[in-house]
Amino acid sequence: MPSRRTAETLSNSAADTLLLEQYLPHRLAVTSKRVTNLLQRRYADSYGLSIPEWRVLAVVGRLGTLSPSAVGEWTDMDKVKVSRSAASLVSKGLVRQSQDPSDGRGRLLRLTRKGTTAYNGVIPIAHEIEATLAAGLSRTEWTALGKALAKLDAHVQKISGSGTDEE
Repeated sequence: MPSRRTAETLSNSAADTLLLEQYLPHRLAVTSKRVTNLLQRRYADSYGLSIPEWRVLAVVGRLGTLSPSAVGEWTDMDKVKVSRSAASLVSKGLVRQSQDPSDGRGRLLRLTRKGTTAYNGVIPIAHEIEATLAAGLSRTEWTALGKALAKLDAHVQKISGSGTDEE
């Protein structure tokens, strides 16, 4: 029979145990990574795009001419990732970068004709992937998930004191 001290140690160590597979931040990260890998394969196969490149393309395609810092705000990507992605998109002929006429040091990004074609091509892929993911849940669960994620995101921003924490 274990001593009282051993029993206390065992119960304390059980309380100190972290079941990673049940830990919400880990579960969110793993699921996010799996979804990202799915997206990456589809966008790379179809258009040779990485996820950061796709995000830049998507936001510039939707909103038009933008500064890299505005792209970073919309995508929650840091300046370096936006800059590298934009440079890659420029080299692929999908984005044009020009000097910002209102800021001599600033740059503006806009889609080229080829970029607009790619943007219009990734939209149905994005919708298809989202529909495939949604098919794993009931309509009620899918709606609840969207609401819960929005609420959790707002809460995380509130407790972290920032709306732009990088993953």
